[in-house]
Amino acid sequence: MLEPFLMRALLAGIGVAIITGAIGCFVVWRRMAYFSDSLAHSTLLGVVLGLALGMNTNLTTMVISFMFAILLLILQQKKLLTTDTLLGILAHAALSIGIVLISLLNQTLDLHAYLFGDILTVTTTELWWIYLGGISVILLLIFNWSSLVLMTLNEDLARAEGVPVLLTHLLLLLIMSIVVAVSIRIVGILLITSMLIIPAASARQLAGSPEAMALIASLLGVLAVILGIYGSFQMDIPSGPSIVVAAVLLFVLLLPLSVLYKKITSYYFQK
Repeated sequence: MLEPFLMRALLAGIGVAIITGAIGCFVVWRRMAYFSDSLAHSTLLGVVLGLALGMNTNLTTMVISFMFAILLLILQQKKLLTTDTLLGILAHAALSIGIVLISLLNQTLDLHAYLFGDILTVTTTELWWIYLGGISVILLLIFNWSSLVLMTLNEDLARAEGVPVLLTHLLLLLIMSIVVAVSIRIVGILLITSMLIIPAASARQLAGSPEAMALIASLLGVLAVILGIYGSFQMDIPSGPSIVVAAVLLFVLLLPLSVLYKKITSYYFQK
């Protein structure tokens, strides 16, 4: 029988792995790795504001993350600076303001847990937030999957097919904001991007369709969480980095398998 804190950790990790695997496919397809990293940096400001205002930090984190994404979208339209420059400015500004506010407000905050994650201390309330947020993300993806994939493939084609590209883009940003907000306690602000990218990149080696890639990415994320928590508990090492290391190991192990799979399939197709 697992200890209650380990059971909560596993449930939290599995919930986060499922949604990060699915949305991580869009991060990989649309080359949004730097954006997701910047979005994660902005969450610290949301955490601090939640503590200062006496509000739920998950809620304020989602709001700040979405506002960050909208601000970036507006500035992109102005074409004052390149996207990567804007991301660098906004991300580090939000992170620095959050750290400054922590000092000014004298708030008690385990900064290390938010930066690198501490899945073993997840509470029941946080579990509720993870699964409510996760269910919302899954439903939004299911009902808007074709529009999101079509927009990712070709925005002009999506417009021609009647897809509201701007609204669909905003929806993707909202989904990413929810995912990042509910995930930071698992692997932390500095490592959340790895959970969005690595399982999706691993799944890309094996999948033959967008749907298959999303499913495989979620399964690999779940496996990385289980292996990471087990390693963390057995060796008394940080849980967030352990999960990321497990994800990296799975990626490395799948590389030769994917090469072999491609050779076999190409051989049979040539015949």
